[in-house]
Amino acid sequence: MSTPIVPPVITTPADHPIRADDPKRSSAKIAAFQYLAIGIFLFLISGFWELQVKKQESYSEMAERNRIKATPLLAARGKILDRDGRVIVDNHSTWSLLIARENLKWEHLPGIAAGLNLDLEDLKTKLQRFSKRPTYEPLLVKDDLSPEELAFVESHRDPEFYPELELIQAQRRLYPQNGFAAHVLGYTGEISEAELDDPAYANYKPGDVIGQSGIEHQYNDILMGIDGQRQVLVDSRGNERAVLGNKDPVPGHRLQLTIDLDLQVVAELAMEGRIGAAVALNPQNGEVLAMVSRPTFDPNRFAVHIKTKDWREYADDPDGPLLNRVIQAQLAPGSTFKPIMAVAGIDSGTVDEDTDFHCSGGASFYGHYYECWQHKGHGTVSLHRAIQQSCDVYFYNLGNKMGIDTISHYAEMVGLGRKTGIDLPNELAGTMPSSAWKIRTLRQKWYAGETISVAIGQGYTTVTPLQLAAAIGSIGAGGKWYRPHLLRPDSMKIKPNILPISQRALDDSIGGMCAVVNEPGGTGGRAKLPGIEVCGKTGSAQTASAKFMAGKNIKL
Repeated sequence: MSTPIVPPVITTPADHPIRADDPKRSSAKIAAFQYLAIGIFLFLISGFWELQVKKQESYSEMAERNRIKATPLLAARGKILDRDGRVIVDNHSTWSLLIARENLKWEHLPGIAAGLNLDLEDLKTKLQRFSKRPTYEPLLVKDDLSPEELAFVESHRDPEFYPELELIQAQRRLYPQNGFAAHVLGYTGEISEAELDDPAYANYKPGDVIGQSGIEHQYNDILMGIDGQRQVLVDSRGNERAVLGNKDPVPGHRLQLTIDLDLQVVAELAMEGRIGAAVALNPQNGEVLAMVSRPTFDPNRFAVHIKTKDWREYADDPDGPLLNRVIQAQLAPGSTFKPIMAVAGIDSGTVDEDTDFHCSGGASFYGHYYECWQHKGHGTVSLHRAIQQSCDVYFYNLGNKMGIDTISHYAEMVGLGRKTGIDLPNELAGTMPSSAWKIRTLRQKWYAGETISVAIGQGYTTVTPLQLAAAIGSIGAGGKWYRPHLLRPDSMKIKPNILPISQRALDDSIGGMCAVVNEPGGTGGRAKLPGIEVCGKTGSAQTASAKFMAGKNIKL
């Protein structure tokens, strides 16, 4: 007798048996599968929508980049010319190396660094700093390749070796040799991390070469061009198959300076082997005709990326070759301050051309004896002779009668104690003391005895050579002060600051300076030129900027 087959049952909490092939259970499985299928379908549809509709342009562009490679064509910077159109700063053709980061293999970096004489850690750091940029943007890693480096790249930029290497032709700066006009021209260099964080450089990207000092920095936006682009079709291995087109770079604009190249050469030769500064200024319009600061530096070393050893050589030099002494050396003007004192004395009514003082080789003021440079004395002198022979005692008496605040008022009127506003970066203002200045800066009252030293251009008084040139120039130009400038077309826009000084005061000061050079006994007779009327003022100071010229006797 056969045993009947009983289907398995599942006991529920209510002890109701349910068969495994129950239609209700099968329906639940089918419904779950249908929901799953619908979910997958909706997911695929949403992905399709994302790819084909919502971000179609973005993904198409990314796909296009997989077969179209864009290489930058670097724009040349504008040339810098002198006032007559002669080229001072030019460009030269060179080769630069890029790393295509979409093809970058980090294990290749040691070989690349060795072949290109690069520091491996510096190369890695540079790539890491650039990592936030899109990978299709190449990174400039070496400029101005040597023949040996160029040969290395040509023999290794192959899919079998280093497919990330790319060569581009570039135009790099060519500056005059031997540091000629270096402080005027400045130099270019790769943009730094600090500059990239500055909102003023928001339009630049890592690897860009910009002006870092001098005219190169001041007019960087004019000198910089607009880079172009070369597009080529590449296969899956990165090999070029066809050139799709070029967008030519737009070179930067030329810049014409007020500098006279011939006069600049003469000034450079005159300062050769010296420490100091020379500046030639046209007082009738403020044009700078020549500007020299010594010692100097070679801006060609900075053209893109200066070597560490070269930077240390300049930075550690105690004579400060990177310092532009024309606008940054703050020195005691010494006796060159006396023509300004003369203007102040006459215009304020403190003295007139007939007022005289006796010089016996020195004079006592407030319990202290102040010597004249002429120890045997000048005898009784008027203003004209006091300027001609640079009598200290006359100006001690003039300063004592006039007072510090009157002196300061006239000195500031001709531009001392403030920046001239020349179109160069990092100009310094110097110091023109007054009673208010001392309270503000030193929290001390002004003592009358301190005025005696200021009267001959010493004490707290400091000026830059450019300030002094502009101040004396304003006297020679009949009371018109022009802002010094280096961009030649800019002269058409500049209007003079008319100084409220009497013509008599100006004439008396100019007459004294002409006597310095042209009359017997004048301290500047060596400056006399046959057939040319020359006026001037000699000067020396025992104290100068402690920061720059401590312990040296400065001749102005």
